[in-house]
Amino acid sequence: MRSDEFLRALDLLPAPLHDRALALRGYVRLRRCETCQAVGDAVRLALTAVHYDELASATQLLDTAEQLATPHNLACRPEHQPGRGQVRRWAATSAPLIAATDASWKGRAGGIGYVASDGRYGLRSRRPGRVDPTGFSRVLVSELRAVEFLLTAYDTPPVGMTVLVDSLPALRYLHRWQGGETGAMPASYDLRPRRAGMKPTLVRLAELVARRPDLRFAHVKAHAHHALNEAADSLAHMARRRVEEPFDVRPRAHDLAEAFLRDWHVAQAA
Repeated sequence: MRSDEFLRALDLLPAPLHDRALALRGYVRLRRCETCQAVGDAVRLALTAVHYDELASATQLLDTAEQLATPHNLACRPEHQPGRGQVRRWAATSAPLIAATDASWKGRAGGIGYVASDGRYGLRSRRPGRVDPTGFSRVLVSELRAVEFLLTAYDTPPVGMTVLVDSLPALRYLHRWQGGETGAMPASYDLRPRRAGMKPTLVRLAELVARRPDLRFAHVKAHAHHALNEAADSLAHMARRRVEEPFDVRPRAHDLAEAFLRDWHVAQAA
């Protein structure tokens, strides 16, 4: 089921069922994990049932999906999602979650990256598209896209999560959105619907941030030897280089994230 199909079906659900299905959205993506596939199948069937006004069946199917998902851990096995991975050693970290994001642009190649203290990390390459702004706004939009990439690594971003960014302009937008100014956007950012009617990435991010006052967005100085920031920066650069120089990024990204996370956790334990 494509994202636009999921969102259209979601709009047919009454409020309580809508929120329950939305929390399970991540399972609708194809995954290699059998349990995740079973949860996703139940959610897809629930959305099909509501299309035919079978609310009772939809409710039962969501019950089944939640029963499978709860002990299995939401957003299981991020390493099975394109561009994402996890250093499993830190998956059970109980301390408040801290993450860092970053972006990199050079010429006509860009990349974004993130890393979190629970071992999750991600990187994504990008060439400028027809709707992308130019100049300073291109970099700013990429910094914000990196935050969206991080937050969507979780079906529901953990309560109290701290997100570190080294771009003060990006931080100002995040704070404005969290304060309710969801209409504020970087200069020249195209607000027209994307493919299949999807909302633009930053519009979705602004709406998510506005609903989550518990999330904390903070500034971290770039290139100041902060392990999580350095990891996100390195992942973004790696993603950018891959645009012009194809290579298997997975082992390099995992080793890089593992090394920086080890330094981060050692420093926190000291």
